Amino acid sequence: MPIIQAKSDEEILASYTVMKQLRPHLQKESYVNEIKQLQLQYGYNLITMIQDGAVKAAAGYRISSSLAWGKYLYVDDLITDEDSRTNGYAAQLFDWLEEELHRNNCVSIHLDSGVHRHDAHRFYLNRKMRITSHHFQS
Repeated sequence: MPIIQAKSDEEILASYTVMKQLRPHLQKESYVNEIKQLQLQYGYNLITMIQDGAVKAAAGYRISSSLAWGKYLYVDDLITDEDSRTNGYAAQLFDWLEEELHRNNCVSIHLDSGVHRHDAHRFYLNRKMRITSHHFQS
């Protein structure tokens, strides 16, 4: 199944139903504009996997640099449609992200995952990712 970079309004909007499963606060009326703003201001990229005309999985990421990590790929969002899980879509997206890391000469992939997302944690640990820090917010 091909992975596409969602750039047009139609491609972005097609990902809304799946992305809302990860980010329930999102509103359909503002979704495209929010993605476009992230793309413009922060270099956010949205990739999707489409089968039979429907988005089955999506990921949002950006390339950045920091003193702590050097040049890295940060995964903001990674979600498979709840009715399409166990089909390997997340693994295919993650493989693509790892290739993107190399295409952009990044040294690592980083992401945050909610403490309640145990299936996601299992997936990341199986991908040889390590838990390296705690995330704090106020």
